[in-house]
Amino acid sequence: RPASYPNAFRDVLGKTDAEIATKIATTFTQLFHGDPDTQAFYFTVGADQAYIQDIFHDDVRTEGVGYGMMIAVQLNKRDEFDRLWRYAKANLMYTSGPNQGYFRSVCDSAAGAVTCADPFGLQQFLMALIFAHDRWDSRTGTVDYQSDAITILIVMRDKEAQNGGVVEGVTNTFDAATKLVFDVPNTSAATQTRPSLEMPAYYGLWAQATADPFWNEAAAAGRSFWKLAAHPTTGLMPARANLKDGTPVAGWDTFQREGYRTQLNMVLDRIWFGTDPWQVEESNKLLQFFASRGIATYGSSYSLDGATVLDPTHDPSLVVVNGISALIATNNQAAAFVGEVWNLPVPTGPVRYYTGILQLLGLLALSGQFQVY
Repeated sequence: RPASYPNAFRDVLGKTDAEIATKIATTFTQLFHGDPDTQAFYFTVGADQAYIQDIFHDDVRTEGVGYGMMIAVQLNKRDEFDRLWRYAKANLMYTSGPNQGYFRSVCDSAAGAVTCADPFGLQQFLMALIFAHDRWDSRTGTVDYQSDAITILIVMRDKEAQNGGVVEGVTNTFDAATKLVFDVPNTSAATQTRPSLEMPAYYGLWAQATADPFWNEAAAAGRSFWKLAAHPTTGLMPARANLKDGTPVAGWDTFQREGYRTQLNMVLDRIWFGTDPWQVEESNKLLQFFASRGIATYGSSYSLDGATVLDPTHDPSLVVVNGISALIATNNQAAAFVGEVWNLPVPTGPVRYYTGILQLLGLLALSGQFQVY
């Protein structure tokens, strides 16, 4: 574990521990247990399950359930964690066929939203389960976090071996040649990935947990890939990029909402492992770009060179991840970006899911409470 975690709310904004604790608790309570019609995105099912709903799209995604599990383990909310994981296993997991062991989710495609086995949520499940085992001990409850984590690790690494080869297009989660995550584990996506799928901070911990050198190789590959994918001037990354060289995939060559998560991945890697100074340079570029468009007014989607704003909406989700990037940035605008996150209201209404889940993660990261267990 890192020796310490930066707490920008305290050290940059001067907030007290009590103020920080109140803000996190208030946000969690509203989004998990608030008014189900206008505030909450967490909903219980039966006696022992719960899911997180993308309110706007009216669906359940492994991204949200996995992030919800991560939030729960960070905040020591074992009941919420166990309910989410039980729901995922009972309702999202493929229990037969070549996808067995993967989880059903929703992904964007050129044709619109489609059912997919999204690697993003799968990776969140695994990391959250490992933390849950280390924080709560699998022997003390009704969920065997350790066994379930091992099962997911094997599925991601060895799905093709389990199936006796590539069956109906289903592949491993990681490309054997590049050590990068496939956009989806299927031959239809054999040449591309998403920068937001690469999570070197997680892989470094999986290497420690398994003694499998593949995960250190995957961590190094992810860090190198980000350098290829990021625009050299703005730092903006495409939604999807080619595995071999990081060039944008046609039709996905813009900076957009799905890619915001990449910034959190980079910051966690820098804080937990601190091995790549490029991540500081990248965060500086990003904040410089958005500051030049007005810290309170920049848009939500751009061409990669920043010349064209594709959506001028000032999106709170991007406000959050820019504040997270400020944790490792060294330029003089960092404090202003942290302040923007602190001042955000807790989201309500039909678009509360993505903003809200990133806001909770941002509050944890910016208060030094997104930690390794």
